[in-house]
Amino acid sequence: MQFDRKGLPDELLLQLYTELLCPRMIEEKMLLLLRQGRISKWFSGIGQEAIAVGAAMALDEEEYIMPLHRNLGVFTVRKIPFAKLFMQWQGRKEGFSKGRERSFHFGTNEHHICGMISHLGPQLAIADGIALAHKLRNEKKVALAFTGDGGTSEGDFHEALNVAAVWGLPVIFLIENNGYGLSTPVKEQYACEQLADRAAGYGMRGITIDGNNILEVYRELSKARAYCIAEQQPILIECMTFRMRGHEEASGVKYVPKELFTEWAKKDPVNCFEQYLTEQGILDADKIAAIRATIQKDIDEGLEKGFATPHVQPDTAEELADVYAPVNYKPIPPAGATSEKKFIQAISDALRQSMERYPEMVIMGQDIAEYGGAFKVTEGFIDHFGKERVRNTPICESAIVGASLGLSIEGYKAVMEMQFADFVTVGFNQIVNNLAKIHYRWGQNADVVVRMPSGGGVGAGPFHSQSNEAWFTHVPGLKVVYPSSPADAKGLLAAAIQDPNPVMFFEHKMLYRSVSGTVADEYYTTEIGKARVVREGDDISIITYGMGVHWATAYADSHTDVSCHILDLRTLLPLDYEAIKAAVQQTGKVLILHEDTLFGGIGGELSAWIGEHCFEHLDGPVMRCASIDTPIPFAKELEDNFMANDRLAATIQKLLGY
Repeated sequence: MQFDRKGLPDELLLQLYTELLCPRMIEEKMLLLLRQGRISKWFSGIGQEAIAVGAAMALDEEEYIMPLHRNLGVFTVRKIPFAKLFMQWQGRKEGFSKGRERSFHFGTNEHHICGMISHLGPQLAIADGIALAHKLRNEKKVALAFTGDGGTSEGDFHEALNVAAVWGLPVIFLIENNGYGLSTPVKEQYACEQLADRAAGYGMRGITIDGNNILEVYRELSKARAYCIAEQQPILIECMTFRMRGHEEASGVKYVPKELFTEWAKKDPVNCFEQYLTEQGILDADKIAAIRATIQKDIDEGLEKGFATPHVQPDTAEELADVYAPVNYKPIPPAGATSEKKFIQAISDALRQSMERYPEMVIMGQDIAEYGGAFKVTEGFIDHFGKERVRNTPICESAIVGASLGLSIEGYKAVMEMQFADFVTVGFNQIVNNLAKIHYRWGQNADVVVRMPSGGGVGAGPFHSQSNEAWFTHVPGLKVVYPSSPADAKGLLAAAIQDPNPVMFFEHKMLYRSVSGTVADEYYTTEIGKARVVREGDDISIITYGMGVHWATAYADSHTDVSCHILDLRTLLPLDYEAIKAAVQQTGKVLILHEDTLFGGIGGELSAWIGEHCFEHLDGPVMRCASIDTPIPFAKELEDNFMANDRLAATIQKLLGY
């Protein structure tokens, strides 16, 4: 291995050596503890330390890094106390995630590190969002995201690189090519000569470097940082290295040819650099011993403190409280002049007035800028707020959700429009595993609203008409909002944008231009988590939301002999259980109505809750009226037959018969 200091001072070389040695010594101790049965699991980065250390040293300490399992050097360079790291690995409350996560699945804003999730690829898009925040503020900063050779096969890798290139974002994408994705060799992962060659396909620079040469990593990452800032462009860096241990220790290394270990042992990043500095007269045996003694002392003290820390004592109230970021909700009631507005106009008003209220708010989506969006919700916005804040996106739903989270980490508010709610499947992982869990995992909120044009009745077929709100009600950490009136649409969307938590905001497409109502002209909010009594009645309680409110109202209007009590849930997560109980008590006969299919719909959960908590108030079984359990069809006759409304009258009559 050839080292070239190129004018680097002795002090920096010694610092690089110390930083390189630190994670190696920690790992050696962890492997010893693992063999002793004192810790349960370890992901080793032995042989790869130069990449994490060199990259972290090349960045400013206030620039975010998105590391992976084998990047201990990032955490040690950022001076996270070893005792706190060990508490994290041991699942102690005093770690970074209160025992809720293991190993390196955590983040810390104090040290500008955003923790990974096991799916690997989603980290890359978060870097896009952080870099976008830098770009919007004209800051001279970059974001750095790690991935492995295996992770480059994930769709998130390609989406993140494409978005960064199209938007000109100062992101360093760093690939640790260690030859294997768990046991799968690179020859079975990609067919190009080098992974860095892929950069050309996205219109960005790509380079391949020796990932075991600490000076080369430090120098090339420093140059990459300067390039990204000056040119406002991303770069892809492939670091060639080798993993000297298993994917994790239980995996072993039997699948790796033995000669590779012999070959790469000669390129050990710590030993080679130590030898070079010794030859240069910068290190000697005494200095090495002194540096080792200092690191060992910190390790020993950290272990003593970590092992002495008691195990977590579960507190259910605290666990539930940490699912959502605290909301300092200050109601702003409707006031002043009103006007008649269509549902879609109310949505547009809420977005526009929120953009005016929050200069740090960015909206993103396919065709939302000049074109105004598929449904023209954002028509004219670009003239008022500019393309920096009203951003057309490539067809990269996952990357845009991830970028929204990155913006939130930097203090922005992000609103993303799914062109159709059906397309959310492409961004599902980012929503349910990143947005929803991040506050519970390490206290970082996700100030993101995902707008979801959904529902049928417009003859759009099975890929543009689904009602998929129930998918998200099963995900702790999300809020799910589904208004039925223009007034609620405006107030609830404004409240969703105000809320620091991730909100899935469903907008029924058929209501956009078919429903009008009186709406306050000025900005106001409607509290999330509160249901609304649409009308009071004595015979039957219909609990519903979205289009179901209009079906129930139409039935009540045409059947004046039946006194219907109609409750509009408005929010599906969290639910207003007090209002639900009151609706049950009002009539004793409950029908749950929703457009979603019957099996697995939220009606099943509501029915179970009512049966468990309100049984004594019931005068008949809780009944559900929902769409049939098929994909939603295209032909009008089939779609009408599919819809819950086709069976509403018969279901009501059946319930009234009890």
